[in-house]
Amino acid sequence: MAPDSLNAPVSRRVPAVPGWDHSLQFLADPYRFIGRECRRLGSDVVQARLLLQTTLCLTGPRAAELFSDGRRLRRAGAATDMGLPVFFEGEPLPIAALLAQALEQWDRLLPAWCSRPRVVLYAAAQDWLCRTACAWAGVPLAAAEAPVRTAQLAALFDNAAGGLAAHLRARRARREAESWLAGLVQSHRRRPIFPEGSLAAAAAGFIGDQGLQLTACQAAGELLNLLRPVVAVSVFVVLAAHALHRHPRWRDAQADGLDDDLQAFVHEVRRFYPFFPAVSAQVSRDFVWDGWHFPKGARAMLDLYGTNHDDRAWPLPHEFRPERFFGAVPGLFELAPHGAAPAQDPLPLALMKLAARQLAVHLRYQVPAQDLDLQMDRPPALPRDRFIVERLVPL
Repeated sequence: MAPDSLNAPVSRRVPAVPGWDHSLQFLADPYRFIGRECRRLGSDVVQARLLLQTTLCLTGPRAAELFSDGRRLRRAGAATDMGLPVFFEGEPLPIAALLAQALEQWDRLLPAWCSRPRVVLYAAAQDWLCRTACAWAGVPLAAAEAPVRTAQLAALFDNAAGGLAAHLRARRARREAESWLAGLVQSHRRRPIFPEGSLAAAAAGFIGDQGLQLTACQAAGELLNLLRPVVAVSVFVVLAAHALHRHPRWRDAQADGLDDDLQAFVHEVRRFYPFFPAVSAQVSRDFVWDGWHFPKGARAMLDLYGTNHDDRAWPLPHEFRPERFFGAVPGLFELAPHGAAPAQDPLPLALMKLAARQLAVHLRYQVPAQDLDLQMDRPPALPRDRFIVERLVPL
């Protein structure tokens, strides 16, 4: 075997974190564990043992670039990753239609929100975005069914990295959601129930290169990979509200209607706030990176939070400063907000901008006393009270 080399002809062993297993340390501080150990050992890659499995833990923009190399690393998708579904290859996703549905569903739900004494924004955002995603894709969703489907879709990102019990709940939720969607696909094939030209109809009717139709389960999986990222943006909706509350001058800045201010604010929310701590991959073949040997089959993990706070790429990385994005487009690898998807992924950007503008410009509300500290020991990190608002008034 002759490992290929990116930066050095001779390989060496990756420095190991002292100790037999580091799972408890990681679970206690998942956002800062990798970055802390990399700094302590003076390397952008260290070896740790997580859940009894040896793991190569990486941090920084150069490590993020390595994770983009599909020849060497096979990645697991993150919650908001929006790759083109197989039935929509060659076509751009209809983002404008998604935003139109998001506004329509917002207007439908707003009177109910305003009638309540208090609203938990995280739950409200999940409900709003589940209804939006289904309407956008052409998936029928009865009002009585919405809470069940919202909970299933939310569990795919809210429970996925929360320990073994939560992970098992997420797996069960995925099975239930896929079963629901597969049933709809089967019903559509007997008698059309999806709107003509919709994403759901395209999935149900897709014929592959070899002339084979997707199975109902395969079509359901493709649809689920469209719905989940939309609902996952609910995390960023709460984090944007948190930023507006902690930095009110950015609420005033958005009132001027300048898209540059809004874009910079959204980028900084995605950089500054934690979504997931890390994204995992498996080494596809032996190779050498920066002199370190990566053996085939090993698990690798990219530190998202540390990369977004790396002072080599971000001056004053622990300060919330949207102005850092004025006139600047995030690099492909300096900003790793939620995993494998690029920083310029249009779906979360578009939905975040819409939600931030609605919160800052078109809605007045009060933030009562509550615990607004982020739960840094629980991915995704959110305020403990999930951001409660009261006395909502549309503007």
